[in-house]
Amino acid sequence: MPRRIVVIGGGAAGMSAASAARRADSTAEVTVWEQGPFPSYGVCGLPYYLGGVISDPESLIAYPAAEFRERRRIDLRLDSVITSVDLEAHLVVDSDGAEWGYDALVYAAGAQPIVPSIPGVDDPRVMTVRRLEDAIELRARLGTARRGVIVGAGYVGLEMAEALHACGLDVTVMDRLSRVMTTVDPDVAAIIQTETERHCTLLLDAELRALHSHDSHIDVEYDGGTIPTDVVVLAVGVSPSTGLVSDLAALPNGALIVDEQMRTSAEDVYAAGDCIAVHHRVLGEPAFVPLGPAANKTGRVAGTVAGGGEATFAGVVGTAVVKVFDLTVAHTGVTLEEARARGWRAEATQVTAKSRAKYYPGAEPIIVRLVHKPDGRVIGAQLVGRDGVAQRINVVAAALQVGMTVDDIAELDLAYAPPYSPVYDPLIQAAQAAVLARGRG
Repeated sequence: MPRRIVVIGGGAAGMSAASAARRADSTAEVTVWEQGPFPSYGVCGLPYYLGGVISDPESLIAYPAAEFRERRRIDLRLDSVITSVDLEAHLVVDSDGAEWGYDALVYAAGAQPIVPSIPGVDDPRVMTVRRLEDAIELRARLGTARRGVIVGAGYVGLEMAEALHACGLDVTVMDRLSRVMTTVDPDVAAIIQTETERHCTLLLDAELRALHSHDSHIDVEYDGGTIPTDVVVLAVGVSPSTGLVSDLAALPNGALIVDEQMRTSAEDVYAAGDCIAVHHRVLGEPAFVPLGPAANKTGRVAGTVAGGGEATFAGVVGTAVVKVFDLTVAHTGVTLEEARARGWRAEATQVTAKSRAKYYPGAEPIIVRLVHKPDGRVIGAQLVGRDGVAQRINVVAAALQVGMTVDDIAELDLAYAPPYSPVYDPLIQAAQAAVLARGRG
């Protein structure tokens, strides 16, 4: 009898898992349930579709449904949901009441936007943007909108702000916290805040209270007043969609705990993507880091092992990069704030350098902040600039994976040519400054 592999969720993790399971076992029955109308697509591309950089929403879809159904022989069921999971009986039930037994279950239901429990949040002009269909609907609304309010000043909120601004809207960003982007240290957040205020109205320490619907607009009530707007985008975070398997071992927020082969605490049940807590190699513990690269990688591992193969995932170091108007902001590892909150002895060394040789056209300031322990071991980094940020954060991410010190980074043989870097790369300059500071200490 063929092996029965059930996958819940047809996003990046789910379809990676289904495809990997098929490669591992060519005879298995692989069935995927996806609640939406589209298979795996680039969620991270949604802001750029909204802002008009990408014109066709279907270009975000990794592969058409026919690719999975016909070429990969995966039974892909769109607009269909699993309503219950019986872990002991190895059984799932779909929305039509049909029961499906499994030999292996891959849970890849992803994460869902957090929606505050306040009056007026059910107005159709109040939206989250997590799904492709959300973005299509919002883009249609932007054609007649003149004003927009973004609730949340994290990286998704700022991406949404840029998208709405690109569409010609007068944009207000509000957040209940006292700064933007808590994934970076306050010194770096201040730079991002200045850039945001060049393009939008920014309200910090602003607690959303209620939304009042009118025929012509919505009034956004917060603890400092009221803002009239045409659309509201909620970007206050996401939570793992793990209600169907709430008996599995998980973090307090519901993110499923898995081992390096994506096994959960239940026999024959694997999990992947934005619903799990991945091993964080700097923290040394599971962490909720819902980002695209980890979703694809953990999906591949879960599907391979569910199909009888061998694969492992060693974890993440928490690397991310985001475009905030004319700035690129990147971070990896932990911030100085996070390190000290954990009781770690840590310091930060920050320099401002040029992204290219100073005489070469296009050279821009780039801020490099290295977070390191007293012994010099690098545990995090943050970079901000208009040029050359993304490739440099990747160097630090690799350094974190192998446990490099600031001395090691200072001695790296990095590529040099005037169009791309000064002779001493900004990373080298930051590491050298950290080495000197340690020597003085």
